[in-house]
Amino acid sequence: MAPHEPAVSASMHRAKAAARASHVTVGDLRRRPDGGVEIDCSCGMVLTNGPEWSLDEHIRLHRAEARYLAVSEVAPAGMPRLIPVAADRRPR
Repeated sequence: MAPHEPAVSASMHRAKAAARASHVTVGDLRRRPDGGVEIDCSCGMVLTNGPEWSLDEHIRLHRAEARYLAVSEVAPAGMPRLIPVAADRRPR
């Protein structure tokens, strides 16, 4: 019987956890003069709503992109990918 392999490698797990810890909303929700709302991310980006997206959708997309980039950087170079990546394993 083959030894059990963990579902996620340690490096990928650490990258995902670091991205999660580095992209949390901070401060209070602010209302803009144009009626929009915004909040800061701990990475320095201001997250906002827009004409076709909610603040919650922007927060979720931002966190997903952060996790994707972090995991992409440590993923094995030969791993088949849905989104093409450059030699440095970042999306093109």
